[in-house]
Amino acid sequence: MPFGLTNAHAVFMDLMYWVCKPYLDKFVIIFIDDILIYSKDEKKHKAHLKTILELLKKEELYAKFSKCEFWIPKVQFLGHVIDSQGIHVDPAKIESVKDWASHKSPMEIH
Repeated sequence: MPFGLTNAHAVFMDLMYWVCKPYLDKFVIIFIDDILIYSKDEKKHKAHLKTILELLKKEELYAKFSKCEFWIPKVQFLGHVIDSQGIHVDPAKIESVKDWASHKSPMEIH
């Protein structure tokens, strides 16, 4: 499918889900064209990274090296923080919800 089409992102994401299915939510998160690999320690991370890179190579899928970031201890992604302890809600998102102004009357609710 030509990548100029509007559903190309969805098709690509489906492909990535199919390719990475055995590892999804174990140590991989896919969103559109982002692949996040997370691990509890460096030894496991090295193995997880190798597994995914070999899988992509086997399926003839390639990542542009200049767009890749490796060995990041903590990353914010889609309102979450991913680190060696796991996946957590981004504290900044929790604060913004706590700071919402409450309505004073039913007329303020649209």
